[in-house]
Amino acid sequence: MPPRIEQSTPAQELATLVGSLEAAPGPRYLALARRVQELLGTGRLAAGSRLPAERELAASLGLSRVTVASAYRELRESGHATTRHGSGTVTELPGGGSPGPAWGVHSTDPGVLDLAHAALEAAPELTAAYREALAALPAIAAGHGYAADGLPELRQAIADRYTARGLPTDPDQVLVAAGTGDATDVVLATLLQPGDRVLVEHPTYPGIIAAVEQHGGRCLPVPVDAEDPDAVIGPAQLAARQSSPRLAFLMPDFSNPSGARLTAAGRRRLAATLWQQGVLTVVDEVSAELHLDEGPLPPFAAGLPDAATVTVGGLSKSVWGGLRIGWVRADAALVAQLGEVLRRRQLSVGVVDQLTAAALVRDLDAVLEHRRAALRERRDVLRAELARRLPSWTVPCPAGGLSLWCTLPPGLSSAAVVAAAAPLGLLLAEGRAFGTGHAFDDHLRLPFTRPADQLRAAVELLVQAEATVRGGADRRVGTRALSVV
Repeated sequence: MPPRIEQSTPAQELATLVGSLEAAPGPRYLALARRVQELLGTGRLAAGSRLPAERELAASLGLSRVTVASAYRELRESGHATTRHGSGTVTELPGGGSPGPAWGVHSTDPGVLDLAHAALEAAPELTAAYREALAALPAIAAGHGYAADGLPELRQAIADRYTARGLPTDPDQVLVAAGTGDATDVVLATLLQPGDRVLVEHPTYPGIIAAVEQHGGRCLPVPVDAEDPDAVIGPAQLAARQSSPRLAFLMPDFSNPSGARLTAAGRRRLAATLWQQGVLTVVDEVSAELHLDEGPLPPFAAGLPDAATVTVGGLSKSVWGGLRIGWVRADAALVAQLGEVLRRRQLSVGVVDQLTAAALVRDLDAVLEHRRAALRERRDVLRAELARRLPSWTVPCPAGGLSLWCTLPPGLSSAAVVAAAAPLGLLLAEGRAFGTGHAFDDHLRLPFTRPADQLRAAVELLVQAEATVRGGADRRVGTRALSVV
């Protein structure tokens, strides 16, 4: 079923977003179509909204009706709009909001610097936690070894952690999965129907774009601004009214990749608005406790009915990506429903990993204290090195999380930099991987998850990659950098 369209985008509002087309190259109708495509790609114009009548928009822009009609035709042909009976011309995202290029392949080659993935080395506490798990194993080894919803001690530890953070939780509100991504996928598999829209931040984590599409959904992007995180509220409210998304997927704390963090007031307002609009919010908290400059904020779900949100979390960012333990926190009835879906996929997450996770969650404050200190130092080293060696790049300072979201200087393509860096032994994720359409080729995500010396080496390789792209470097330089780790 197509989404319900409650209101159109007023002609004057769209004209303001489009701006002047006087200096745009090529025919005016193509310039207008490209501008609308750009607005859709960045989320400033919601997919599923009704475009103004041709005559009204032509008057607002000072163009002929033929020009606007030709632009609308171009949008339909490119898959950015469709004509619906009784609704006029309605915006769309081609291919259901298909994700951009993949954000890189994993590398275990010691001669490669992998900054395509924002992941830390294992926390020092991991080995001791495994020893504790092995010591506890004999007590449960006599059984069958299946823990379909999660070991009771792990679910209790997770529930206690939520309660301590200000979100009272019982163990029957927790479901254990094989990582945060697995937890998210279970939620989508359970709740999403083909054609359903999912409101997502833009930019956002590439995995959610792919997962929504895999389950037949369509992403509805709303823009995120790290400098003004609460600015997402207005577009999200508009998208919720106009397009009736089934779900919203948000990272209110240190959104990946932008690093944006909603204020305490902002998250209360957005949470209440989405609930009032009948939108179930899926909250990704995988980086929520990696705050570096400011203290913790209340969980997004605090103060709302348990049925208003589904929270997913895990230990991949705080402890280690190799420990595949994640979880869902939701209303107990929904957790039972999610558990049925998960059991059709797998009988249990590994028991030893669950015992290890239980030990780590119980002592997570100690783990996080060390992690925050290391991340703070590495973030500052990377920003200082970028300022020294690549001063034309714009590098905001996130208050937490794992990465910098850099704006490249005019004329420099993220895709080109990534391609030039790979032969030098530096793996990166190009900006388009974090958006829909062709957005964010002028951005580059740089995780500060590696030791300081490796981050300095990475910046030197970035300098070489930029020079190569601009045609000012000997393409043979940097081959020796493959040994840098």
